Order: sequence, then structure tokens, then C-alpha cells
Amino acid sequence: MNPHGHPTRYGLLGPVEVQRGDTVLDLGPRQRRVLLVRLLIEGGRPVSVEQLCQDLWQGAQPTGAVSSVRAHISRLRSVLEPVRHGPSRLLANGPTGYVLKVPREALDTTCFEESVTRARAAMARGDLAVAREEIEAALGLWRGGTLGEAAGYAFAIRETARLDRARQDAEELRVSILTGEGDVARAIGAAEDLVVNAPLRETSWVLLMRALYKAGRPVEALRRFERYRSMLAAELGLDPGPGMRELHTAILRHDVAVLGDPRPPRAVASLSEGRAPARGRLVGRAEEVSRVNGLLKAAAAGHSGWAVVTGEQGSGKTRLLEEFSALAEENGFAVARASGGQALSERHGISLVCPLTQLLAALGQCAPEAPAAADPPVDQHLATLVRELTRRPTLCVIDDLDWAPPDFHGLLRRLAALLRDAPVAVVCALRHAEDPMASGLLAELARHGAIRLELEPLSVADVAAWLTAAGERVTSREAAALHRRSEGNPFTLKELVKLAPERRLGPGARVPAAVSSVVHARLAELSVPARTMLAYAAADGIRIDVELLAEVLGMAWDRLLPLVDYAVTARVLVRDEGPGVGATGSYRFPELVREVVLGTLTPSSRQLLQTSLACALARRGDESPARLRTAGGRHTPERGR
Repeated sequence: MNPHGHPTRYGLLGPVEVQRGDTVLDLGPRQRRVLLVRLLIEGGRPVSVEQLCQDLWQGAQPTGAVSSVRAHISRLRSVLEPVRHGPSRLLANGPTGYVLKVPREALDTTCFEESVTRARAAMARGDLAVAREEIEAALGLWRGGTLGEAAGYAFAIRETARLDRARQDAEELRVSILTGEGDVARAIGAAEDLVVNAPLRETSWVLLMRALYKAGRPVEALRRFERYRSMLAAELGLDPGPGMRELHTAILRHDVAVLGDPRPPRAVASLSEGRAPARGRLVGRAEEVSRVNGLLKAAAAGHSGWAVVTGEQGSGKTRLLEEFSALAEENGFAVARASGGQALSERHGISLVCPLTQLLAALGQCAPEAPAAADPPVDQHLATLVRELTRRPTLCVIDDLDWAPPDFHGLLRRLAALLRDAPVAVVCALRHAEDPMASGLLAELARHGAIRLELEPLSVADVAAWLTAAGERVTSREAAALHRRSEGNPFTLKELVKLAPERRLGPGARVPAAVSSVVHARLAELSVPARTMLAYAAADGIRIDVELLAEVLGMAWDRLLPLVDYAVTARVLVRDEGPGVGATGSYRFPELVREVVLGTLTPSSRQLLQTSLACALARRGDESPARLRTAGGRHTPERGR
């Protein structure tokens, strides 16, 4: 039955069909059905007999083409208007040709488009149940290929393409809705079908990667990225677009601000609206929390302040910002949060949401997750932001500042000048204080007295406390081993603890999949000579013997050392400094990184590398049994440290 209640429904989403009530009308032979499609897609505009003949026979018209068209028109009138008095009002003949006057609401294409529109509106307001109902109804109208038998005709090419794109859009919207509801198994299946049907459509691949990540399968998501990138390069000689590259990076970083947090966005709240929800214990960051607590006290007294949090990937910056936000709410502050990275919106599917819009949305001054294209002028936004931030004590939290566009950095510099004496605290987080894109902003904030909070790796005691808080019963020796294996990185430690106990340490130890993905991404950034150098170094041990590498690679020091430094910059090697390591420091592998590098080698290539190292050691007279055993490939998990 027609959802609009129209007595007659015309179907183009599959073989052409006309249904009156519960009866499907007999439209006659193929040529007549194609003629009906030709008139329907014209949307009530007249088509001349000559044009109809040309379209139906595609240039090869028989002698009686005009008579045949008129006969088909007559039969269609009889079927569509079995009872009429006088000339047909539905299929009329005017001075410029034949016109089929079908109300828009009688077409299944209209029903489809209106249901999709309602689904988008429901998703925008967060009503996923209604959105799913509407999108399922819309897609349920399709009975087969677009325009049925008419799809191969020249006159139908444009309309077929339009409807096929609309169907793909609707299928993608359905995947977004399923992912948002947490029905990731169905979302993945639907997304897999999309990339098969349209293998070069980037949006479908993005949705598939996002659904795989939501299902706890980040490695598979990263493999899909590589598959798409390879296919795009082979077919078109192009690279993936910025949105997909950003998603790829977000998966490597496990960035919930981009990938979508299953929790609702933190709303502006105060003590009068209830205390912050309970949260897990934050270990090893007492000093940082204390300093920001002082910043909040000053803001409560009307003195604005800024803090900049820096730390390596996985050091816990986002978790620390959550702690700051909860602390502020517990003390009666409003909290406005934003991410400098352009995000995948939970409500709008894939959309770009600028940080300024996110802040205003958190303060209730614009629609949440509004697309960036809808933004008013920046000056108007800035004035609104200043007004809202100064209404009452407010904490403004900005994560991933190094991902924010330069114009947002400029806006923050203006904001710092405008909020000199206001009940506002602003905390920004980024990876590196030396980031060239943010250097101007950081210098300006330093002039305003911003405090710097650099997140160091957790200590052995911190790791032990973290494990206890997580309900893990480990010995002090196991805690020390996990500290060494994780390098004190909270993200890496968390991934290690996800493994079964026998897979964390000892002979059965494994590299967590998420950590392996991050390391592989870093390795991919390096040049081939740098990766070759790392392969030899990994075969040798944890510590980097620069002299030995120079010999086996046949490379001068002035060429080798830049490769080593490049690997340090890419966070594949670590440079140790301090007493006992020499004026220039020493280099080593993080334990898990070395294992990933060794895992990229086949057994035969690894044996060849170790043989080359053993020969070089023998030539230079370093014949210590331990060193030769290492280079020869006979080692234990503790070797080389």
C-alpha cells in the first residue's frame, strides 16, 4: 500500500509497476512499459511524438514508429484511466506533445526521498530508533535495479545515475545509524556490500573502517585502508582524501573524539545539576591535577588562566582532560569541550565540525555538531564565545590542538587577550610543544603565563598502582617487567593488560594488535634505507651499535646517523641521555617496537642479517660469547638489554 495513501502508486525503484489499491495493473508489452518510464521521469513536462520515437528506438525507428507510439498511448490510457468521461486528464496530448500528470506523492521515488529526509532529521536530533525505521522503510521500496527494463536506454542514464547515487547515500546513512545504535555486526555487513558495489567510493570505505573499529577490530580497519589506498593508486593514480587519512590516523591513535565515543557528549553542568559520574582512579598524574586545581581556584576568583598539556601518543592526555573536566564540574564550573581534529559526527554521519562550533554547542549557543559550512562570521562567534565563557566560572578544554586549523590558533590568541580578567580556565592538549603549526600560539600563551604540563612516562611505582587499581594481582617483578615492556606509556600498558596473562610476559609474550598497528604506521613513514638500518639493528639487539651498523651496511657515519635520528623523530628508536651514556647519548629500541620490526622479517632474511652481524663482530675482534650468540640468532627474550 502506498504510504501516502494515494489510490494509485507508480513504481520506478525496480521494474516499472503501477499498483491500484492491492492490484498490480497489467501494463502490456516491454515497449509500452519503457514508454511509461519515459513519461514518468519527465515529471509532468510534455514530450513530442518525434522525441518519443527517437528515445524508444534509439535512432533506428521503423516505418510505423509514430503509429506504434500512439497505439501504446491509447492502451496506457485505458489501463491507467479505465473509467473516464471526455479527454484524458492523466495522459494528455497537447500542442507540444504528450504529458503524464502523475502527482509526486504517487511515485515511489518521492516516498523514498521523503523517508530518507526524515531519517536524516531523526538522526540529527539523536533519535536513532526513528531514523532506523525511516531508512529501512525507504530502502524497502527498492524492488530491483533502477528503472527496470528502461535502465539501458539513453534517455534514462541521468535519472538512473541520480537514483543510484541516492540509494548509495541511503545505504551509507543506514550504516551510520546501525553503527550509532551499536549494531556493528549488521553495520559491517552492510558496509562490505557497499564497497563491493562501489569500490572507489571513499565514504563507504570510511564507514566500513569506522564500524570495524567500533566492533573492536582496529587491525582489520587499517587493512581496509591499505586495500583502498592500493586500489585507488592502481586505478586512478590518486591518494585517499583528507577525511579518510584523518580517520586512519585516529584509528592508530584510538582517538575516541574522532571515532565516536559511545557516551553522550559531556554537557555543561554544575553542582546544582548533580555531581560528575564516578570515574576510574588516575595514577601518576597527581602533580598535573594539583596545578590545574590551582588554575581553577584562580578562575573561580575571577583570574583567567591557561594550561598546555603535552605528551607522546598514548601518554594519557585525553584521560587527564577528562579528570580536569570532572574536577571542574565538581566545583561548580561549566565545562565546554572541543577537539581540534575534524571529527566524524555521531548525529550527522560524516561531517566536519570545527572546534569553535563545538565550544559554542557545548555552551548551548548553536546546534550541536553543526556542519562547519553553516558557521556564522568568526567575529560574531568570538563575541558570543567570550560572552558565554564569562557568565560564570567556566573550564574550556581543547584536545588535539595540533590538529586544529591555523585560523583556530589565531582565534585562541585573540581569546587570550580578551579573557585577561575573567572566571575562565582554558586547558589545551597537543603532542609536541615544538609543533611548528602551534608555535605562535604557544608563544603567545606563554606571555600570558600559561602553565606547561609535560606528561612523562609512568614510573614503575605508577605502573604497580595502575595495575592494582585495575584489579590485577601481579608481583613487583611482573610490574617492573610490564613497565619495561610498555615504556611507562598508559595506552601501551592498557593494551598489554588486555592480553591473557601468559601473553604479556615471558616466552609466550605477544605484541598487542593495537600497538603493532601504531608501530607499523610509524615504520611506514620512514625511508627504505632507514627501515633497512632498523632491520639490522633489531637483529643485533635492543641497544643500537652505530659502529657495527655502519660496517655491515657499508655506510659512512655522516649518512648513518641522520637515519638513526630520523627513526628517533618517528618514535621508533629512543635516545637515552644522562650520566654513563656519553656526550652524544645512546640509542635503543623500545621492546615492543623491536619485536614488531623483527616480525616483519622472514626467517631466512633474519638469519642472513644475523650472519652478517656475526661476521662483522668477528672481523673487529669482538668475540665475546654473549655478543656472538646474539648476532648468531641464539637468544632469549632478555638478550641485548
